[in-house]
Amino acid sequence: MFVRRVFLRWMFLAVVLLPLWPLLGWVIFDGNNNGWDFLGLLFTMPVLFIALLAVTLLIYGRAQVRRQRALEWGDVAVLAIWHATIIGFGIFGPSMALFGVLGVIAGLGALWYSIWRLFREAAVRTREAMAEFERLAQQQPGANGPRFEDDGEYIVIEERPRDS
Repeated sequence: MFVRRVFLRWMFLAVVLLPLWPLLGWVIFDGNNNGWDFLGLLFTMPVLFIALLAVTLLIYGRAQVRRQRALEWGDVAVLAIWHATIIGFGIFGPSMALFGVLGVIAGLGALWYSIWRLFREAAVRTREAMAEFERLAQQQPGANGPRFEDDGEYIVIEERPRDS
């Protein structure tokens, strides 16, 4: 439970820190050899920020995550893989391109996984709510009978068009 709670907190920090890491890694590991790399990072890191924010909000949008204040183990695994590829990309070694491709694949996987989990949990909660409504409707006395009291009196108001 401790790891899952730590990842919940880290998930929000990662939205800001992980897009900054490749920029810092470029300064530390690349040695300012190629300005085009930095220009590419300036365009791609806002996209990474938006992607991390979207996945974070989709995961936090699930009621079970908010109720438990912890992620599920599947969320932890998906985020750990994606975050590891981002960190590996920021080292700017010979395997930078591999980490970049794996990061994009892991990011798309994290996005689809979080959407799938959100809809799956929503479907389960909807089924539970409908079952509860049906159970309550069956418990009410006269649920199958008329829905109003019939005392035999009716008032009928007829509308007639005005002559103008």
